[in-house]
Amino acid sequence: MNPSFIPLPGYREYPPGEMLDRARGFADEMQRRRTIRDFSDRPVPRALIEDCLRAAGSAPSGANQQPWYFVAVSDPDVKKRIREAAELEEREFYAHRAPPEWLAVLQPLGTDSSKPFLETAPWLIAVFIRRFERLADGTKRKHYYTDESVGLATGLLLAAIHHCGLVALMHTPSPMKFLNKILGRPTDLERPFLLLVVGYPAAGVTVPDIHRKPLDEIASFV
Repeated sequence: MNPSFIPLPGYREYPPGEMLDRARGFADEMQRRRTIRDFSDRPVPRALIEDCLRAAGSAPSGANQQPWYFVAVSDPDVKKRIREAAELEEREFYAHRAPPEWLAVLQPLGTDSSKPFLETAPWLIAVFIRRFERLADGTKRKHYYTDESVGLATGLLLAAIHHCGLVALMHTPSPMKFLNKILGRPTDLERPFLLLVVGYPAAGVTVPDIHRKPLDEIASFV
């Protein structure tokens, strides 16, 4: 099959000064992003979530296979089932699975096996890695660079969520296979990647007093 190419659509070049302003403005905006654990139950319009997911779906992927699938959950009964399943795994994790070194790292953040935000927040977004796709003839085709691709899409999703004025929490109970069952996703094709909790911050919410590394500790120029 011969590849098909079209002119680059939608590219915009900006004057150098505007480029710098845009780069600095976006960096400053992302620096204001914080993960929270106390959410308001204030409703969030579905349209906002849809546009954030559209941004996520624009991510680059290996061979353009787009190996991601998102399930946005607002149904209270489904959120309750997810919380119950997640807390079951979390209790086992904190009591038996987690190595002492990891628990020591988590201790300053105040996390434990209780996850009320899974019911309180208006939206949960389950992110799945599509390891395979089912072709029309019923056979499976493998996807490549799936973790890298879905990681990029999730990063764009987080940026979009913050950009529109919402907050989020990345939740990764281990294992997460219960998400396939509760959300009706095929276990032979998809694997849960993470669960995003999305909404508005609760009134008076606080966050750990932590700081991000400066540029000279995370990058170098040669």
